[in-house]
Amino acid sequence: MPAPLRLWIHTAFNPAFACGGWAYVLAEPGLTAGAVGGERTASPDRVALAGLAEALKAARAGVAVSVASADPRILAIARRIPTLEADPPPGDLDLWAPLAAALKGRAVTFATEEARPRTPAAFALAWSELARDKSKASGVFRAVIPRTNLAKAGI
Repeated sequence: MPAPLRLWIHTAFNPAFACGGWAYVLAEPGLTAGAVGGERTASPDRVALAGLAEALKAARAGVAVSVASADPRILAIARRIPTLEADPPPGDLDLWAPLAAALKGRAVTFATEEARPRTPAAFALAWSELARDKSKASGVFRAVIPRTNLAKAGI
């Protein structure tokens, strides 16, 4: 059985301005990819949900995914996943539905990973902070992390 695709994800939120950003890095043999995004006038949970849904949609269908994050919001979403079909959350259905679709037919595991310097987790954290600041200035956005920057992710 092939090794699972690795995914590092983090979010950043500014409660004073109700804006947040997310960033993820995907790695599998021969491929490293990443993206950032954010929105203004959102809850921290919505930002985390958007980031995780985008990250899992970017992963190849059917491939097992190992998610690493130190973000408590991402880990809280992970705890909700087993009950997702039977008991869908009442809010943010526009994000829970794509997340449920991205989870279908794949094994996903979650683990806590500290964002130590020069690691993919720290890289995702730094980009999520940048995304938070950009969302404060310009609202909803999504962007790909350039390959030249991904080379510095510590993978």
